[in-house]
Amino acid sequence: MLRSHSLRIFAIIAVILALGATWKWDEIQRLLALNSLFAEESITRNFSAMDKLFFHAELPMNSSAISDFPVNPQSLPPLDDWVEARSLTALVVLKDGEIAHEAYFRGTHEEDRRISWSVAKSWLSALVGILLEDGAIESLDDPVTRYAPELKGSAYDGATLRHVLQMASGVRFNEDYFDWHSDINRMGRVLALGGSMDKFVGAVGERDYQPGESFQYASIDTHVVGMVVRGATGRSVIELMAERLMEPLGLESRPYYITDRHGVAFVLGGLNMTTRDYARFGQLYLQQGHWKGQQLVPAHWVAESTVPSSPTPEGHIQYGLKWWIPEDASEGEYLARGVYGQFIYINEPAGVVIAMNAADRAFLRPGSFQQNLAMFRRIVETLGGEESSAL
Repeated sequence: MLRSHSLRIFAIIAVILALGATWKWDEIQRLLALNSLFAEESITRNFSAMDKLFFHAELPMNSSAISDFPVNPQSLPPLDDWVEARSLTALVVLKDGEIAHEAYFRGTHEEDRRISWSVAKSWLSALVGILLEDGAIESLDDPVTRYAPELKGSAYDGATLRHVLQMASGVRFNEDYFDWHSDINRMGRVLALGGSMDKFVGAVGERDYQPGESFQYASIDTHVVGMVVRGATGRSVIELMAERLMEPLGLESRPYYITDRHGVAFVLGGLNMTTRDYARFGQLYLQQGHWKGQQLVPAHWVAESTVPSSPTPEGHIQYGLKWWIPEDASEGEYLARGVYGQFIYINEPAGVVIAMNAADRAFLRPGSFQQNLAMFRRIVETLGGEESSAL
Protein backbone atom coordinates (compact mmCIF):
# COMPACT_ATOMS: atom_id res chain seq x y z
CA MET A 1 0.00 0.00 0.00
CA LEU A 2 2.80 2.45 0.96
CA ARG A 3 4.78 1.61 -2.17
CA SER A 4 1.69 2.13 -4.34
CA HIS A 5 0.96 5.48 -2.68
CA SER A 6 4.58 6.63 -3.14
CA LEU A 7 4.55 5.68 -6.81
CA ARG A 8 1.32 7.58 -7.30
CA ILE A 9 2.76 10.73 -5.70
CA PHE A 10 5.90 10.36 -7.83
CA ALA A 11 3.72 10.11 -10.94
CA ILE A 12 1.85 13.28 -10.01
CA ILE A 13 5.10 15.17 -9.39
CA ALA A 14 6.45 13.97 -12.73
CA VAL A 15 3.36 15.21 -14.53
CA ILE A 16 3.54 18.55 -12.74
CA LEU A 17 7.21 19.00 -13.68
CA ALA A 18 6.50 18.02 -17.28
CA LEU A 19 3.57 20.36 -17.72
CA GLY A 20 4.41 23.05 -15.19
CA ALA A 21 5.21 25.56 -17.91
CA THR A 22 1.64 25.49 -19.18
CA TRP A 23 -0.34 24.88 -15.97
CA LYS A 24 -1.55 27.53 -13.61
CA TRP A 25 -0.69 27.15 -9.96
CA ASP A 26 -4.35 26.73 -8.97
CA GLU A 27 -4.61 23.68 -11.24
CA ILE A 28 -1.59 22.13 -9.55
CA GLN A 29 -3.19 22.80 -6.16
CA ARG A 30 -6.44 21.11 -7.22
CA LEU A 31 -4.59 18.03 -8.41
CA LEU A 32 -2.68 17.78 -5.13
CA ALA A 33 -5.92 18.31 -3.21
CA LEU A 34 -7.52 15.46 -5.16
CA ASN A 35 -4.63 13.17 -4.30
CA SER A 36 -4.98 13.86 -0.54
CA LEU A 37 -8.77 14.23 -0.48
CA PHE A 38 -9.37 11.00 1.43
CA ALA A 39 -6.20 10.93 3.53
CA GLU A 40 -6.79 10.04 7.16
CA GLU A 41 -5.42 13.32 8.49
CA SER A 42 -7.50 15.53 6.18
CA ILE A 43 -10.66 13.70 5.07
CA THR A 44 -12.97 15.18 7.71
CA ARG A 45 -11.80 18.72 7.05
CA ASN A 46 -11.95 18.26 3.28
CA PHE A 47 -15.49 16.92 3.33
CA SER A 48 -16.67 20.20 4.89
CA ALA A 49 -14.58 22.45 2.64
CA MET A 50 -14.89 21.24 -0.94
CA ASP A 51 -15.38 24.83 -2.09
CA LYS A 52 -11.80 25.53 -1.01
CA LEU A 53 -10.48 22.72 -3.20
CA PHE A 54 -12.39 22.64 -6.50
CA PHE A 55 -14.38 24.69 -8.99
CA HIS A 56 -17.83 25.24 -7.55
CA ALA A 57 -21.01 27.28 -7.92
CA GLU A 58 -23.46 28.31 -5.23
CA LEU A 59 -27.15 27.90 -6.02
CA PRO A 60 -28.92 31.16 -6.95
CA MET A 61 -31.47 31.22 -4.12
CA ASN A 62 -33.23 34.45 -3.23
CA SER A 63 -35.62 33.60 -0.43
CA SER A 64 -34.49 33.95 3.18
CA ALA A 65 -37.48 32.01 4.56
CA ILE A 66 -36.19 28.95 6.43
CA SER A 67 -38.54 26.08 7.16
CA ASP A 68 -37.47 25.39 10.74
CA PHE A 69 -37.93 22.00 12.33
CA PRO A 70 -39.55 21.80 15.76
CA VAL A 71 -37.21 20.17 18.28
CA ASN A 72 -38.48 17.27 20.35
CA PRO A 73 -35.49 15.37 21.83
CA GLN A 74 -36.04 11.66 22.25
CA SER A 75 -33.97 8.77 23.56
CA LEU A 76 -32.05 6.68 21.05
CA PRO A 77 -30.19 3.40 21.42
CA PRO A 78 -26.49 3.68 22.42
CA LEU A 79 -24.64 5.27 19.52
CA ASP A 80 -21.01 5.71 20.64
CA ASP A 81 -19.54 2.48 19.26
CA TRP A 82 -21.29 2.94 15.92
CA VAL A 83 -20.28 6.61 15.67
CA GLU A 84 -16.66 5.65 16.25
CA ALA A 85 -16.66 2.60 13.97
CA ARG A 86 -18.23 4.44 11.04
CA SER A 87 -16.46 7.80 11.60
CA LEU A 88 -19.66 9.84 11.72
CA THR A 89 -19.38 13.60 11.36
CA ALA A 90 -23.09 14.44 11.65
CA LEU A 91 -26.39 12.82 12.52
CA VAL A 92 -29.88 14.33 12.31
CA VAL A 93 -32.89 12.17 13.17
CA LEU A 94 -36.43 13.35 12.42
CA LYS A 95 -39.54 11.77 13.89
CA ASP A 96 -42.89 13.03 12.62
CA GLY A 97 -41.22 16.14 11.20
CA GLU A 98 -39.46 17.06 14.45
CA ILE A 99 -35.79 16.83 15.37
CA ALA A 100 -35.56 13.89 17.73
CA HIS A 101 -31.75 13.87 17.79
CA GLU A 102 -28.94 15.99 16.38
CA ALA A 103 -25.21 15.63 16.95
CA TYR A 104 -21.90 16.56 15.29
CA PHE A 105 -18.58 14.77 15.64
CA ARG A 106 -14.86 14.88 14.79
CA GLY A 107 -14.67 18.64 15.30
CA THR A 108 -17.36 19.51 12.72
CA HIS A 109 -20.20 21.97 13.21
CA GLU A 110 -23.88 22.25 12.38
CA GLU A 111 -23.30 24.98 9.80
CA ASP A 112 -20.78 22.92 7.80
CA ARG A 113 -21.87 22.31 4.23
CA ARG A 114 -20.91 18.69 3.76
CA ILE A 115 -20.23 16.81 0.53
CA SER A 116 -23.11 14.53 -0.49
CA TRP A 117 -21.24 12.21 -2.83
CA SER A 118 -23.85 9.94 -4.42
CA VAL A 119 -26.69 11.19 -2.25
CA ALA A 120 -26.77 13.93 -4.90
CA LYS A 121 -28.07 11.37 -7.38
CA SER A 122 -31.37 11.13 -5.50
CA TRP A 123 -31.80 14.93 -5.65
CA LEU A 124 -31.36 14.78 -9.43
CA SER A 125 -33.95 12.01 -9.62
CA ALA A 126 -36.45 14.34 -7.93
CA LEU A 127 -35.74 17.04 -10.52
CA VAL A 128 -36.34 14.55 -13.34
CA GLY A 129 -39.73 13.68 -11.84
CA ILE A 130 -40.66 17.36 -11.78
CA LEU A 131 -39.63 17.87 -15.42
CA LEU A 132 -41.57 14.80 -16.53
CA GLU A 133 -44.66 16.23 -14.85
CA ASP A 134 -44.05 19.56 -16.59
CA GLY A 135 -43.69 17.86 -19.98
CA ALA A 136 -40.19 19.24 -20.52
CA ILE A 137 -39.10 15.60 -20.71
CA GLU A 138 -41.68 13.54 -22.55
CA SER A 139 -40.91 10.00 -21.40
CA LEU A 140 -38.48 7.90 -19.40
CA ASP A 141 -38.21 5.73 -22.48
CA ASP A 142 -36.91 8.52 -24.70
CA PRO A 143 -33.36 7.85 -25.92
CA VAL A 144 -30.87 10.07 -24.15
CA THR A 145 -29.63 11.27 -27.53
CA ARG A 146 -32.98 13.01 -28.07
CA TYR A 147 -31.95 15.57 -25.46
CA ALA A 148 -28.18 15.15 -25.61
CA PRO A 149 -27.42 14.68 -29.33
CA GLU A 150 -23.70 15.03 -28.66
CA LEU A 151 -23.85 11.47 -27.31
CA LYS A 152 -24.70 10.02 -30.72
CA GLY A 153 -22.02 7.52 -31.67
CA SER A 154 -20.95 7.04 -28.06
CA ALA A 155 -21.67 4.02 -25.85
CA TYR A 156 -24.84 5.83 -24.75
CA ASP A 157 -26.35 5.79 -28.22
CA GLY A 158 -29.40 3.52 -27.81
CA ALA A 159 -29.74 3.95 -24.03
CA THR A 160 -32.90 5.57 -22.65
CA LEU A 161 -33.38 7.95 -19.75
CA ARG A 162 -34.83 5.04 -17.78
CA HIS A 163 -31.65 3.02 -18.36
CA VAL A 164 -29.33 5.73 -17.01
CA LEU A 165 -31.61 6.38 -14.02
CA GLN A 166 -31.48 2.66 -13.21
CA MET A 167 -27.71 2.31 -13.67
CA ALA A 168 -28.44 -0.08 -16.52
CA SER A 169 -26.87 1.69 -19.50
CA GLY A 170 -24.39 -1.15 -19.95
CA VAL A 171 -21.43 1.20 -20.53
CA ARG A 172 -17.97 0.03 -19.53
CA PHE A 173 -16.94 2.09 -16.51
CA ASN A 174 -14.54 1.21 -13.71
CA GLU A 175 -15.97 2.55 -10.43
CA ASP A 176 -13.04 1.37 -8.25
CA TYR A 177 -12.40 4.34 -5.93
CA PHE A 178 -9.03 2.95 -4.82
CA ASP A 179 -7.59 2.37 -8.31
CA TRP A 180 -5.68 5.43 -9.50
CA HIS A 181 -6.31 4.42 -13.13
CA SER A 182 -10.06 3.75 -12.75
CA ASP A 183 -12.60 5.70 -14.76
CA ILE A 184 -14.10 7.30 -11.67
CA ASN A 185 -10.68 8.64 -10.65
CA ARG A 186 -9.90 9.79 -14.18
CA MET A 187 -13.18 11.71 -14.00
CA GLY A 188 -11.99 13.31 -10.76
CA ARG A 189 -8.85 14.49 -12.49
CA VAL A 190 -10.93 16.02 -15.28
CA LEU A 191 -12.65 18.13 -12.63
CA ALA A 192 -9.42 19.04 -10.86
CA LEU A 193 -7.62 20.07 -14.02
CA GLY A 194 -10.45 22.10 -15.53
CA GLY A 195 -11.58 19.72 -18.26
CA SER A 196 -15.07 19.19 -19.64
CA MET A 197 -17.29 16.54 -18.08
CA ASP A 198 -19.48 16.49 -21.18
CA LYS A 199 -16.49 15.71 -23.40
CA PHE A 200 -15.34 13.02 -20.98
CA VAL A 201 -18.74 11.33 -21.16
CA GLY A 202 -19.00 11.71 -24.93
CA ALA A 203 -15.71 9.85 -25.35
CA VAL A 204 -17.03 6.69 -23.68
CA GLY A 205 -17.22 4.16 -26.48
CA GLU A 206 -17.52 0.66 -25.05
CA ARG A 207 -20.27 -1.40 -23.44
CA ASP A 208 -20.25 -4.48 -21.27
CA TYR A 209 -23.99 -5.07 -21.73
CA GLN A 210 -26.82 -3.93 -23.92
CA PRO A 211 -28.88 -1.10 -22.36
CA GLY A 212 -31.39 -2.45 -19.83
CA GLU A 213 -29.80 -5.89 -19.70
CA SER A 214 -27.99 -5.67 -16.37
CA PHE A 215 -27.46 -3.39 -13.38
CA GLN A 216 -23.93 -2.04 -13.29
CA TYR A 217 -23.22 0.86 -10.99
CA ALA A 218 -21.60 3.54 -13.13
CA SER A 219 -21.70 7.06 -11.74
CA ILE A 220 -21.13 8.41 -15.23
CA ASP A 221 -24.75 7.43 -16.02
CA THR A 222 -25.90 10.19 -13.69
CA HIS A 223 -23.95 12.81 -15.59
CA VAL A 224 -25.90 11.70 -18.66
CA VAL A 225 -29.13 12.32 -16.70
CA GLY A 226 -27.85 15.84 -16.08
CA MET A 227 -27.15 16.28 -19.80
CA VAL A 228 -30.72 15.20 -20.56
CA VAL A 229 -32.08 17.74 -18.05
CA ARG A 230 -30.00 20.54 -19.55
CA GLY A 231 -30.87 19.57 -23.11
CA ALA A 232 -34.58 19.30 -22.39
CA THR A 233 -34.84 22.68 -20.67
CA GLY A 234 -32.01 24.79 -22.02
CA ARG A 235 -31.13 25.60 -18.42
CA SER A 236 -28.50 24.45 -15.94
CA VAL A 237 -29.18 21.87 -13.26
CA ILE A 238 -27.97 24.45 -10.72
CA GLU A 239 -30.66 26.96 -11.72
CA LEU A 240 -33.43 24.37 -11.91
CA MET A 241 -32.54 22.72 -8.62
CA ALA A 242 -32.58 26.07 -6.82
CA GLU A 243 -35.87 27.19 -8.35
CA ARG A 244 -37.87 23.97 -8.27
CA LEU A 245 -36.62 22.22 -5.13
CA MET A 246 -34.22 23.95 -2.81
CA GLU A 247 -35.72 27.40 -2.48
CA PRO A 248 -39.28 26.06 -1.92
CA LEU A 249 -37.87 23.68 0.71
CA GLY A 250 -36.64 26.62 2.77
CA LEU A 251 -33.09 25.41 3.20
CA GLU A 252 -31.10 27.07 5.95
CA SER A 253 -27.90 27.55 3.94
CA ARG A 254 -27.02 28.20 0.33
CA PRO A 255 -25.90 24.85 -1.14
CA TYR A 256 -23.23 24.59 -3.79
CA TYR A 257 -22.17 22.12 -6.44
CA ILE A 258 -18.66 21.17 -7.43
CA THR A 259 -18.40 21.95 -11.16
CA ASP A 260 -16.03 21.56 -14.03
CA ARG A 261 -14.29 24.67 -15.37
CA HIS A 262 -17.28 25.32 -17.65
CA GLY A 263 -19.69 25.60 -14.73
CA VAL A 264 -21.36 22.23 -15.37
CA ALA A 265 -22.49 20.72 -12.08
CA PHE A 266 -20.94 17.48 -10.87
CA VAL A 267 -24.45 16.08 -10.46
CA LEU A 268 -23.35 12.56 -9.64
CA GLY A 269 -21.81 13.53 -6.32
CA GLY A 270 -20.89 17.20 -6.03
CA LEU A 271 -23.73 18.67 -3.95
CA ASN A 272 -22.79 20.28 -0.63
CA MET A 273 -25.19 21.38 2.13
CA THR A 274 -25.83 21.12 5.86
CA THR A 275 -26.98 17.85 7.34
CA ARG A 276 -30.29 19.41 8.43
CA ASP A 277 -30.89 20.36 4.80
CA TYR A 278 -30.27 16.77 3.72
CA ALA A 279 -32.87 15.82 6.33
CA ARG A 280 -35.33 18.30 4.80
CA PHE A 281 -35.09 16.46 1.50
CA GLY A 282 -35.74 13.17 3.27
CA GLN A 283 -38.79 14.66 4.98
CA LEU A 284 -40.06 15.90 1.61
CA TYR A 285 -39.96 12.34 0.30
CA LEU A 286 -41.50 10.90 3.45
CA GLN A 287 -44.39 13.31 2.79
CA GLN A 288 -44.73 12.04 -0.80
CA GLY A 289 -43.28 15.21 -2.28
CA HIS A 290 -45.62 17.56 -0.41
CA TRP A 291 -44.19 20.53 1.46
CA LYS A 292 -46.02 23.36 3.23
CA GLY A 293 -49.04 23.35 0.93
CA GLN A 294 -47.11 22.68 -2.30
CA GLN A 295 -46.60 19.46 -4.25
CA LEU A 296 -42.92 19.98 -5.07
CA VAL A 297 -42.27 16.47 -6.38
CA PRO A 298 -45.13 14.48 -7.93
CA ALA A 299 -46.35 11.86 -5.45
CA HIS A 300 -46.42 9.19 -8.15
CA TRP A 301 -42.76 9.89 -8.91
CA VAL A 302 -41.79 9.51 -5.25
CA ALA A 303 -43.56 6.14 -5.25
CA GLU A 304 -42.16 4.99 -8.61
CA SER A 305 -38.56 6.02 -8.02
CA THR A 306 -38.19 4.47 -4.56
CA VAL A 307 -39.17 0.88 -5.35
CA PRO A 308 -36.95 -1.72 -7.08
CA SER A 309 -37.04 -1.44 -10.87
CA SER A 310 -33.45 -1.88 -11.99
CA PRO A 311 -32.24 -5.35 -13.06
CA THR A 312 -30.22 -5.86 -9.87
CA PRO A 313 -29.28 -9.42 -8.84
CA GLU A 314 -31.49 -11.24 -6.35
CA GLY A 315 -30.21 -11.28 -2.79
CA HIS A 316 -28.47 -7.89 -3.13
CA ILE A 317 -29.53 -4.39 -2.23
CA GLN A 318 -31.99 -3.25 -4.88
CA TYR A 319 -32.06 -0.08 -6.97
CA GLY A 320 -34.86 2.10 -8.26
CA LEU A 321 -34.50 5.43 -10.05
CA LYS A 322 -31.44 6.75 -8.17
CA TRP A 323 -32.67 5.38 -4.81
CA TRP A 324 -31.54 2.24 -2.95
CA ILE A 325 -33.93 -0.28 -1.42
CA PRO A 326 -32.63 -2.93 1.03
CA GLU A 327 -33.31 -6.46 -0.19
CA ASP A 328 -35.42 -7.12 2.93
CA ALA A 329 -37.00 -3.67 3.03
CA SER A 330 -40.39 -3.12 4.56
CA GLU A 331 -42.83 -1.10 2.48
CA GLY A 332 -41.81 2.55 2.41
CA GLU A 333 -38.21 1.93 3.50
CA TYR A 334 -35.48 3.24 1.19
CA LEU A 335 -32.37 5.40 1.19
CA ALA A 336 -30.01 7.70 -0.64
CA ARG A 337 -26.44 6.55 -0.29
CA GLY A 338 -23.00 8.03 -0.91
CA VAL A 339 -19.43 6.82 -0.53
CA TYR A 340 -17.58 7.27 2.76
CA GLY A 341 -20.82 7.01 4.74
CA GLN A 342 -23.34 9.58 3.46
CA PHE A 343 -27.00 8.58 3.89
CA ILE A 344 -30.57 9.78 3.88
CA TYR A 345 -32.61 6.91 5.30
CA ILE A 346 -36.41 7.09 5.08
CA ASN A 347 -38.98 4.90 6.80
CA GLU A 348 -42.37 6.21 5.75
CA PRO A 349 -44.64 4.11 8.00
CA ALA A 350 -42.58 5.05 11.08
CA GLY A 351 -42.35 8.72 10.14
CA VAL A 352 -38.56 8.62 10.53
CA VAL A 353 -35.85 10.31 8.47
CA ILE A 354 -32.16 9.88 9.29
CA ALA A 355 -29.55 12.11 7.64
CA MET A 356 -26.00 10.97 8.25
CA ASN A 357 -22.62 12.25 7.12
CA ALA A 358 -19.32 10.52 7.74
CA ALA A 359 -15.67 10.30 6.78
CA ASP A 360 -15.63 6.50 6.82
CA ARG A 361 -12.49 5.32 5.03
CA ALA A 362 -13.58 1.71 5.69
CA PHE A 363 -16.98 2.12 4.04
CA LEU A 364 -16.37 -0.72 1.57
CA ARG A 365 -15.31 -3.33 4.11
CA PRO A 366 -17.71 -6.26 4.46
CA GLY A 367 -20.49 -5.51 6.92
CA SER A 368 -20.12 -1.71 6.89
CA PHE A 369 -23.37 -1.00 5.09
CA GLN A 370 -25.18 -3.65 7.10
CA GLN A 371 -23.99 -2.05 10.35
CA ASN A 372 -25.41 1.30 9.27
CA LEU A 373 -28.71 -0.18 8.15
CA ALA A 374 -29.05 -2.14 11.39
CA MET A 375 -28.52 1.04 13.43
CA PHE A 376 -31.05 2.97 11.34
CA ARG A 377 -33.59 0.24 12.05
CA ARG A 378 -32.74 0.19 15.76
CA ILE A 379 -33.35 3.94 15.88
CA VAL A 380 -36.73 3.45 14.18
CA GLU A 381 -37.64 0.71 16.63
CA THR A 382 -36.63 2.84 19.59
CA LEU A 383 -38.62 5.84 18.40
CA GLY A 384 -41.70 3.76 17.64
CA GLY A 385 -43.77 3.80 14.49
CA GLU A 386 -46.58 6.24 15.01
CA GLU A 387 -48.22 7.84 12.02
CA SER A 388 -46.13 10.62 10.46
CA SER A 389 -47.25 14.26 10.51
CA ALA A 390 -46.67 16.55 7.53
CA LEU A 391 -44.99 19.94 7.38
